[in-house]
Amino acid sequence: MNLSLAYKIREPKVVLNKNPLLLLLHGYGSNEADLFSFAEELPETYYIISARAPYDMQYGSYAWYAINFDADQNKFSDNEQAKTSRDLIAKFINELVQKYPINANDVSLIGFSQGSILSYAVALSYPEKVQRVVAMSGYLNLDIVADDYLKNTLSNLKIFASHGTVDQVIPIAWARKTPAILENLGIAVTYKEYPIGHGVAPQNFYDLKNWLLEQK
Repeated sequence: MNLSLAYKIREPKVVLNKNPLLLLLHGYGSNEADLFSFAEELPETYYIISARAPYDMQYGSYAWYAINFDADQNKFSDNEQAKTSRDLIAKFINELVQKYPINANDVSLIGFSQGSILSYAVALSYPEKVQRVVAMSGYLNLDIVADDYLKNTLSNLKIFASHGTVDQVIPIAWARKTPAILENLGIAVTYKEYPIGHGVAPQNFYDLKNWLLEQK
């Protein structure tokens, strides 16, 4: 069966009847190989699948949605493309559960930057498909979440959010607003900051790995 998104996969080294899934969502202008470099360091029970975003920017670069600049160099996102990608990721999760012996009740998203923004949107729009989110260097954009998301049962979600204090791409102020919004929705949030720019510090990776192990 052809799946909706191209991807790289590391099958679990410890095979269970049904294994949990970690779905990796890369940032703007990157590709599925980027976060997949973490795969060998992640817990051995997981299917680790790194998806490629659908919009081709040429030369091995892909995006989940366009980011445009106006005449004054103000940056704005194509929210309609973002919503299309949100729904595509939800569909892709369904396809993976059909194709592999994945436990549909044990799905985690790990997103970086644009992939992190999409991870929030997927989790709030489809909380029945996702149990955990690791959101690195992103923020919650409610404009790309399903219109009726407040009807959803969100209290089962658990989120690990992290950000660099000197991030020059996504301001730390945006990230700092996110935990309170999530907590008001009844979602358990762990939020951490690191003294870096727009990237993943070794301590960040260590912390998210430990957080995943604690969720069992």
